[in-house]
Amino acid sequence: MSCKQTAATRLQVLQGHLINTTKVSSSSIATEGVSMAGNPLTSHVLDTALGRPAANMKISLYKLDNSSWQHLVTKVTNDDGRAGQFLSQEDFTQGTYKMFFNTGDYFQQLNTKGFYPHVEIVFVIEKPEEHYHIPLLLSPYGYSTYRGS
Repeated sequence: MSCKQTAATRLQVLQGHLINTTKVSSSSIATEGVSMAGNPLTSHVLDTALGRPAANMKISLYKLDNSSWQHLVTKVTNDDGRAGQFLSQEDFTQGTYKMFFNTGDYFQQLNTKGFYPHVEIVFVIEKPEEHYHIPLLLSPYGYSTYRGS
């Protein structure tokens, strides 16, 4: 088999793989219980110091209501560092929200000293019909976030 034939065969295999994965419906795409369908708000925490997901971290969701933060729900990240099902699509409305990541307890579980006992990420929901993903890249002495998809 020539190099050109081998590359073509690999491309066919890859295309077959991609075709197979696109046949899966969005409601069945999940990572240990974190499905995208009917799940308008998700999070993913990665421990960049260890190079792996931050499992077993508590994340609390709050919504700003008349200058006061109202606690909505608390979730715990799974083995892949993911959490979802914070709110149903019906309960996900426009407004200002906050995710409170309990990094102090997470680092304590690892017997690691961290500088930040918690991280709060405040964000505004303008289009509740869209999916919002709030990732956190974390190390004991720093963190970063962005709007994911």
